[in-house]
Amino acid sequence: MEKYAWKATIKEGRLDEYIRRHDNIWPEMKALLKSAGICNYTIWNTGNELFGYYECEHGVEYAAKVQAESPIVDKWNEFMKDIMIMEMDPVTGAQPLLKKVFTLD
Repeated sequence: MEKYAWKATIKEGRLDEYIRRHDNIWPEMKALLKSAGICNYTIWNTGNELFGYYECEHGVEYAAKVQAESPIVDKWNEFMKDIMIMEMDPVTGAQPLLKKVFTLD
């Protein structure tokens, strides 16, 4: 199973709103992520920094393609842009994949 990690920044004073929105994530967004083969999705926070990690049952490329083609993801990104700063990969339209530098098996 391929793994994907990303990072983003929360705008100053907006962390509580970020958490609230994720506590109430849209059912259609959850369904889309699952249809993309995304599982074990977790987001961590320190200060204004976010770090996200998920595993891709059908590979990173497939998960990125499903998300890139989804109007639901576009709507979610629009919904979130007032509280976070996301650098987007111009090729995939998603947050850039972080480079893995260590694994402990």
